[in-house]
Formats: sequence, structure tokens, C-alpha cells
Amino acid sequence: MSIEAIDVARTDGGPLWVSAVSTPEGLEAWWDEPRPHEGGRRCVVRRTPDGRVEDVLPLGWNARNRVIEYGGRSWLPLPGGGLVFTNWADQRVYRMTGGEITPITPEGTARYADLYLPPGRDEIWAVREDHDERDIVALDGTDVTTIVKAQHFVMNPRLSPDGTMVAWIGWDHPNMPWDGTELCVAFLDDPSSRTVIAGGPGEAVVQAEWRDSGSLYAVTDPTGWWNLHVVGLDGDTRNLAPLPVEFGDAVWKLGNTWFAVWGDKLVTLYGTADGRRLGVLDPETGELSDLGGRASWWSSSVAVAGATAVGVAASPYEPSRVTAVDLAGGAHTALSAAKPVPARELVPVPEPTVIEGVHTHLYRAGDAPGPWLVFVHGGPTSSRPPVLDLEIAYFTTRGYGVAQVNYGGSTGYGRAYRERLRHQWGVVDVQDCAKVARGLVEMGLADASRIAVRGGSAGGWTTVAALAHTDVFAGGVAHYAITDPESWAAETHDFESRYLDGLVGPLPETRERYTQRSPLLNASRVNAPCLMMHGLEDAIVDVGQAERFVAELDRHGKEWALLTFPGEQHGWRREETIVAVLEAELDFYEENL
Repeated sequence: MSIEAIDVARTDGGPLWVSAVSTPEGLEAWWDEPRPHEGGRRCVVRRTPDGRVEDVLPLGWNARNRVIEYGGRSWLPLPGGGLVFTNWADQRVYRMTGGEITPITPEGTARYADLYLPPGRDEIWAVREDHDERDIVALDGTDVTTIVKAQHFVMNPRLSPDGTMVAWIGWDHPNMPWDGTELCVAFLDDPSSRTVIAGGPGEAVVQAEWRDSGSLYAVTDPTGWWNLHVVGLDGDTRNLAPLPVEFGDAVWKLGNTWFAVWGDKLVTLYGTADGRRLGVLDPETGELSDLGGRASWWSSSVAVAGATAVGVAASPYEPSRVTAVDLAGGAHTALSAAKPVPARELVPVPEPTVIEGVHTHLYRAGDAPGPWLVFVHGGPTSSRPPVLDLEIAYFTTRGYGVAQVNYGGSTGYGRAYRERLRHQWGVVDVQDCAKVARGLVEMGLADASRIAVRGGSAGGWTTVAALAHTDVFAGGVAHYAITDPESWAAETHDFESRYLDGLVGPLPETRERYTQRSPLLNASRVNAPCLMMHGLEDAIVDVGQAERFVAELDRHGKEWALLTFPGEQHGWRREETIVAVLEAELDFYEENL
């Protein structure tokens, strides 16, 4: 038996955000979920205290936004059962009350994300982005009022318990939010009183919540690990649990929450890219109690209501499900509907492995040496956890082993591992993937002549760079790939426009590095067939990156194919696209491996 492409499409993705609300009847849990069969929209869902699960957002509405192009927190439940959300089609914010949906932001070019309900105020706060300018605004009726205009990028607006101060996290080019950010506070009636109380060069604050009106809890990494701290308004900082694990992650979407305040304790997510747990931290003693259960991974959203935490849990055998955890007794209750999963014997077991210092998860398809696929994640400042992934099972059930490589530069293993990629993009990531491929051969798992490399976005870059700069792969499949870093930096969106300063080096001073590493400019060296696939509405990596690359491959007589998909952006969201992409990729391996 094999996993079919339609099975992958129908289990693809999981909830991004969760909310928990205490009502007189009990816990009300909210989340959003992908709907590939509904054009790839994200639908907001509610589970009532009596156990009913219902769509809140009607068909035709899509709770997504394009702030920093990757989006951010796109909806929140309102007191009394209403909903506020950002709609993909026009990027406006809407309020839904009693089934009636009305806009609360004007028509125009502005986008909104990181929605927040300041306690004690009848308004909604959000990050507004308009023509590469960002501020924190209050939405009151149809009025939009600026609260904070500070750094080039802002997120995490929070009102102090006494209602007098606002806290936020900000950063400026050329930093990315995992390089260096600032935790700031200011008096609400005097934004010019801004004070930086944590963060700065070489330190990245990724979430903060008020502890009391004189201090905040914050996830930041002065030690090289994203640990939980308490930060006073005078900047005095104390690490609550100095451990070599991550209590946070890279900020690719505005509004992630890795911890929530629960009385005088913190419900928190922690771990490495090999596994993330849920637990309760006592800030006074540093005691960390594990409540993660059998889940191997908890996604970057957690909420608390009463004595219940709500998060998104997954394991190597179970897809992401919204899960409630009794903080007193530790019992787990699955809230979202179970997706159909294949028989357990069809699901490969992940084996966290280190090969020559490179973290990877191996998924075997058999014992005899055979064909293997090296999966390269995007980002590149990201990682892939060992959880159920039917895309991997789609190939392992057809005899292809999979090595999911968390190369140097990946998150989840501390800043030092992340910084291995600094100025070395196109070198360390490529070398690490080659090390894993050679290691598979040395371990007796892989046939050296039948190893391919594949990835999306930055993983697509590593794929085509590996074909140009190594001789270990028999083919490569690149989804929405960057193929030329200098032209990509000039044409991409504002959020990532200076990303390459840290990954390769500043321009024009280091242009020679760009030239040396560019797959486009080294297409003559590509030594294996290449399949490129790209969405035609991709605002992060323009389809021109793929078109120019295959034109160069063709000019040099190389083997290539290019498939494009109307209506798709950066990533595959539609059921029919996911099926077409997987089947094309399988055909490529069948022909070349």
C-alpha cells in the first residue's frame, strides 16, 4: 500500500493560532485551520463548552493577511462571542457579530496583523503595514489611531495592567527578528517616552507579556538560547530557567506565542528542533513541570483560560490537533476533529541523528541500500520537527528513504548553530546536505548513485546550489526557489530585502560572493536534472527566478523542467496543486533515480 497525493493534500497544514475563553458554561476554544478543498482559505473554528465544533467564518471569507508577506495573527474572538479578523481578499479588518460581517478599517493599501485586545479598552490593537511603513494602531469603530510609530518593524503590542504603558518589540534593517530586536516601553499618552529595556545587537526578544505594571516576562537569548526572563522597567533582567533549550523560535509570522501567563506561573513551550514540549514554569523557583503528554511537538501558539491550556500538538503518528490540557491534573483532550491517517505501518519512524555535526531526521523506506531524498527546509532560519508528515510518507511508501536535514543555520539548537550560516548561505547549507548524503552511503542505507535533493523557497535555493556546487546528487526538485541572490534581494519584499546582508554579506562590498554562489550564474556547472515548480502569484520569490534559471540551463544543454501554477503564492495551498506537485515530483524521481 502507498500514501496517495490526495491523502497528503487533505491532511496538509494545521492550525496556526489558538484562543481560549472562559464562559459560565465552561471552556470555549477557538482556532483556525487550512481548507485546501476550499481554495486554500483559512477558516476560523470554535468548540463550544458542550463539545460542538462549528465554522465561525463562512465560506468566501479567508482569515489571512500579508503583513511582512508571511502574515501574522489574523483573528481574535471578541467578548460575547463575536470575531474580529483580517480578510485575505482586501486585507481589511472585519468585525463579525451575530452573523453580520462589517469592515472596521478603510479601503486602501494598508494591511493589518498581530491583532490584540487591550484589557479594559473597547478597541482592537494591531500592527498596520502600508507601503513598507509599520506602526501599532488602535481600531475603534471605523477610526484608526496610531499608538506607536518607532522602529521599521514592530510587533507584540501589549498594554500594562494599570493601563498607562504600552510595550512592544521592534527592529530595524539590516537585522532580522532572530538577529537583534528591542523590547520597548512607553507611556501610552507619550509615545516619545520610549525606553529600550531588553534586547539590542546580538540579542533577539521574540515575545513579551506584562508580569505586573513594573516588569514583563520575555523570551530572549542573551545566553545564546531563547530562555524565559523577567525584565524590569529599569532593564534589570533575570533568567527564570537557564537551560540549553529554546522557549521561543524565529519570528516568521507576527503574533506567535510560546508562553502564556497563568496566575503566578507560566505555561510554556520548550525544547529543540528534535522535540518541543509543553510545561508549567514556576518563575520563583525555576521548576519546570512537563505536561506535554505523548505529543512530540507543540506548535507556536498557546493560550490559557481558567486552569486549562490550549495548544496544537502533533506526534510522528498523529497530525496537528488542537488539544486542551488540564493544568492541575495533566489530562489531555483533543478538541479539533481527527484527520484521516494511514495505517501505522505506512508511517515511517523519524530517527533524530547527527551526521558530522549536522542535525537530521531519518525516515527509512527499507533496510537494503536504495534511493534517498534529502529534504531541505525553507527559511533558511527555520527547521523541521519530527512529526507526522504524509508528504514524507508519500515517498517512503514508494521505496524512497527521506533525510530531513536541519543544516547549520537552522533554529532549535541555539544561536551558535544558527550563526553557522552567517555569511555562509550557499556554502554551509549545501555542504551539510552533501555530508548527510555521503553519510547515508557510509551507513549502508543509500545507493550513492540514487540520491536526490529537494526543497522549497530557501530550501529550493540549497537544492539548485547543491546541483551546481557538488557532485553527490542525481537530481533536484526545487519548489518556488531563489536561484540568484542579488536579483532576488533587489526584487523581493521589504521584510527580507536585507536578509542577505547576514546570510551572504552587504552589497556591493561582497558582490563576488553573490556571483560565486549564484546557481543562475553557475548554471553551466549543474550536473544533474532539475525540476522547478513555482506559483504565479508569489510575492516573496518571483517566478522570474525560476524562468531565468531554466533559460540558462537550456542554454548550456542541461536537463530541466518548469511547472507553474496560477493562483498559488509562496507555498502550495490548493488541493489540486498539492496533488499535481507531488505527482510531478514522483515522476521525476522515477525517471532519474
